[in-house]
Amino acid sequence: MRLKFPLGRRGRTYQRKPDMQRFIALIVSLLVLPLAASQAQAQSSYKIKAGDVLRIEVLEDSSLNGESIVLPDGRVSVPLVGTVPVSGRNVDDVRADLVARLRPNFASDPTVYVSLSSVATREPATPRTFTIYMLGEVATPGTLEVERGTTFLQALAQGGGVTRFGATKRLQLRRAGSDGRMQVYTFNVKAIMDGKSSLNTPVLREGDVIIVPQRRLFE
Repeated sequence: MRLKFPLGRRGRTYQRKPDMQRFIALIVSLLVLPLAASQAQAQSSYKIKAGDVLRIEVLEDSSLNGESIVLPDGRVSVPLVGTVPVSGRNVDDVRADLVARLRPNFASDPTVYVSLSSVATREPATPRTFTIYMLGEVATPGTLEVERGTTFLQALAQGGGVTRFGATKRLQLRRAGSDGRMQVYTFNVKAIMDGKSSLNTPVLREGDVIIVPQRRLFE
């Protein structure tokens, strides 16, 4: 729609064009404001932990502005205040605490902003299972996934046990040592099963190899 406004005796008119810049700014604000509100809400509910970095700003004194990393003891260092415990708290709690601690240095309550600049990187979770290898006279030779804490005997049972051709008196566990050399441990599983030995078999490590040799004649 065009609006015409008469000007002067000559009847000149001006055309009023829509302000596209204001229209675009309005659309952008409608899209950005909900996102900003969502991010602010997420920061408010987030519990601060060691390794996180906090951005602290004081409107009345820019010299206090800066970023502080949360130390392993759960504290940050703030000028005029010293160390402040922040671990396990959210940014709103920290902001209120800083206002109270900074209050004696100002004529009125300072305007403090606290935001989460970055979060600590988490260590990858330790896998619950790992791979070992079973060779020789076992029911299911090959690779076997076992849980951490699994012992030699438990893995042997999980793999289906020894076949009737297996030498149960001299089963082997082969394990790479810290120097890279292969270490060999021998177990008389028959004596353990018969109750003649109370030997505790070791807890397995990733890459361990269980070998069940073939039984000799009259063994």
